[in-house]
Amino acid sequence: MSSKCQIISLPKIADPRGNLSIIEELKQIPFEIKRTYWIYDVPGGVERGGHAYKQNEEFIVALSGSFDVCLDDGFEKQVFSLNRSYMGLYVPKGIWRVMNNFSTNSLALIVSSTDYDAQDYIMAYDEFLQYAKEHSDCL
Repeated sequence: MSSKCQIISLPKIADPRGNLSIIEELKQIPFEIKRTYWIYDVPGGVERGGHAYKQNEEFIVALSGSFDVCLDDGFEKQVFSLNRSYMGLYVPKGIWRVMNNFSTNSLALIVSSTDYDAQDYIMAYDEFLQYAKEHSDCL
C-alpha cells in the first residue's frame, strides 16, 4: 500500500464542556481544501465509494460513529477503521476506496483537494487496475 495513505491525528483541545478538533489546510492535511462533503444515514450493509481519483486527494474523518475505509493501490489492499473524531485518513490520488460497515448514525466528513469533476473519477475497477499499473511510478 502506498505509504502516503495514513491516519493523521488532529489537534484535540480537551474541555469539560466538550472537546474540539480542527482541520487546517496545509497544516494537518497536505493539500488546500477545495470541497467538503459528508455522508450520513447510510442503510445497514450498504457500501459507499467504489472509485478512485486521478487528481483529487481526500481526508476522511468519522465525526460520529464508525466505518471502515478499504483502500487499494492496485497492488495491495488495506482496511482502516475510523471511529474517533480526532483521527482522519489521508487518501492520495490514484487509490481505490470503498467505505463500509457504517454504524448506526455514523457521520463521515470528507475534505477534498479539488472541486467536483466527473472526469477525475475512475469508476470501473478493471480500468483502475490498468491505470494503477500504468502510473505506479508516480502514485
